[in-house]
Amino acid sequence: DEAKSEPVLDVLQDRKNEVLTTSFTVIRPDGRVLAYISKNQFSNIFRKKWSVADADGHPLFIAREDSLIFSLMRRFVPVLQDFMRTNFIFVLPSESGDEPIRGEFNRKFTLVDSYVLDLSRDRPPRIDRRVAVALGVLLDTGERR
Repeated sequence: DEAKSEPVLDVLQDRKNEVLTTSFTVIRPDGRVLAYISKNQFSNIFRKKWSVADADGHPLFIAREDSLIFSLMRRFVPVLQDFMRTNFIFVLPSESGDEPIRGEFNRKFTLVDSYVLDLSRDRPPRIDRRVAVALGVLLDTGERR
């Protein structure tokens, strides 16, 4: 709302002690589920990836590190971790294997953390902006960036 007096959404961690999968539920102020966001910890070995599903559990989109090569360099050349940004792309899964990029979440080189959530390629809009913002917060906090 314009007065910024009411929350727009809540992001709740589903279970506190999860080993293989970390999952969150994005909830509207009226209590209805907007989306489910999850991350399989094994996928972090090579490339970080988050999955987003709608309230019925149907896949909406995937957020993953933008470059496989950079993600491998960050993991296996630790000295580079502090100098290489971890950016994410939002892709729509499809049966054909084609994954069009619909958005990006980029960390800028600044003294303090600064991020850009760019959904300009999401035409026609398929990604709920509230869910994208919730995911952006999780990418910042959940990836310890």
